[in-house]
Amino acid sequence: MKVLLGYASCGIAAGAAQVESALRTAMDKEGMDLPIKRVGCVGMCHNEPVVEVVDETGTYTYGNLEPDDATKIVSEHIVGGIPYHEKLIGSPDDTYDYFAEQKKIVLRNSGVIDPEDIDEYMERGGYLGLKRAMEMEPEEVIDEIKKSKLRGRGGAGFPTGLKWQFARGASGPKKYVICNADEGDPGAFMDRSILEGDPHAILEGMAICAYAIGADEGYIYCRAEYPLAIRRLEIGIGQAREKGLLGKNIRGTDFSFNVHVKEGAGAFVCGEETALMHSIEGGRGMPRPRPPFPAQKGLFGKPTNINNVETLANIPYILREGADKYTEYGTEKSGGTKVFALAGKIRRGGLVEVPIGTPLKKIIYDIGGGIEGDKEFKAVQLGGPSGGCLPAEYLDTPVDYETLTKAGAIMGSGGMIVMDEGDCMVNVAQYFLDFTQKESCGKCTFCRVGTKRMLEILERFTQGSGTVKDIEKLESLAYRIKAFSLCGLGQTAPNPVLTTLRYFKDEYISHIDENTCPAKVCRSLISFDITDDCIGCTKCATECPVGAIGGDRREKHVIRKDLCITCGICQEVCPVNAVEVN
Repeated sequence: MKVLLGYASCGIAAGAAQVESALRTAMDKEGMDLPIKRVGCVGMCHNEPVVEVVDETGTYTYGNLEPDDATKIVSEHIVGGIPYHEKLIGSPDDTYDYFAEQKKIVLRNSGVIDPEDIDEYMERGGYLGLKRAMEMEPEEVIDEIKKSKLRGRGGAGFPTGLKWQFARGASGPKKYVICNADEGDPGAFMDRSILEGDPHAILEGMAICAYAIGADEGYIYCRAEYPLAIRRLEIGIGQAREKGLLGKNIRGTDFSFNVHVKEGAGAFVCGEETALMHSIEGGRGMPRPRPPFPAQKGLFGKPTNINNVETLANIPYILREGADKYTEYGTEKSGGTKVFALAGKIRRGGLVEVPIGTPLKKIIYDIGGGIEGDKEFKAVQLGGPSGGCLPAEYLDTPVDYETLTKAGAIMGSGGMIVMDEGDCMVNVAQYFLDFTQKESCGKCTFCRVGTKRMLEILERFTQGSGTVKDIEKLESLAYRIKAFSLCGLGQTAPNPVLTTLRYFKDEYISHIDENTCPAKVCRSLISFDITDDCIGCTKCATECPVGAIGGDRREKHVIRKDLCITCGICQEVCPVNAVEVN
């Protein structure tokens, strides 16, 4: 019998440590010495903390656990042999349908192996891809990657094999491989989960890339806000060196490759590859013009290949199983799968991995379980601050690079934020533009000043002082910023604004002509009132941060409009829904 505990950041935040302590205490009382294996995130973030009990009949999955539940799992299932049905979400006879439409390649080990044990990784075929690669000529490895139709999973979708070929063909004895783990999109957590759950897949992918392009040194640029990912990477690097899979003379050959972890300070612009390299070199993270491209002149002026976490995590599978096996999934132009961080107004948020080309509707409804609270779907934001918002009529859209770009969004790194009828699309556009404006490095005028002017116009809309001419100014600025900004941050910053104007222009008009926010979100355009359903419990008055609510206990309360800051806390705490928005 085995016990697996989800111990990634999502599980720990939900209380995995407390559940583990309760499991151990209960086992000690029973006189049992059954080990508890800490694994990465299996993807069911909505069910954390998650525990799996594997016995002779199969795997039993328990979710949304409290310490008391852990005690009952021990007494009823582990000792008594009868599953604890109250928190059982999957069994050998009833598998959890969250995974029914998924295909796991990148996430195949996450939630299955102990990420701090290289032997468990190797038992599941780990480093066989590197072994096969080293039995081939470097050009043959690159040809295999080309044949797989793997495209960069960090945003633009550039063919990975072609990128490697450019680096291979660059002259010079010194070359670098960089893993871009500077994941900064709001709502995105794919890279962090992969690093926490399967760090050796990244190290093996980097080693294969290094062999193919002729590099002997690599860097993983990971934001310091991911301490668990960094710790597991450091452990993995040490273990791989001990096994002769990193370092000098790998597998007894002339091939040597060393990997370093560089912690970033959390600047969103450092996700741009030239800014990232400047940061590794010790400078401020600021992009530079291209050409020359990194493959020609990259880190420390040497030829460099940069791929993001998910791209590299695909490499071991392709080399181990072959490109033909990999292209059984995906589309004619894009092979394999894509990992998405499904978040927002969704019933079952978490990590999902699906073949490229899977329709949005299948991801949001069949896997994600639909909209939380049975509300109406309104839009989905794809690609983070660089992406766009697609409305309900695009739910049948296949998720691939070309189709999403045509619709006005991008695949991006894989953030997928679902919105319902309670979201204001003008406010959403303002939120994302505020993020990119603050994260601009300030190097070029169009991004530094242009996004600020756009943000000021959006603020006028949400405050009820916008005009129709402001829409024209907004669009004009957006297209100029896209055309003349230096790097991808500025070039894509207007995307959320342009897509909301394209698909939700009526909401902008409502803010202008009627001074109303249809979703009742924009604070300057709404007010709160207490209805006759008020029971005088005083909760609203107690929680109001500015003391704007008065009234005697058991009597109807009143909101002073001159003091109210329309924060909405009164509505959140009211037990009888007696606070309405107007």
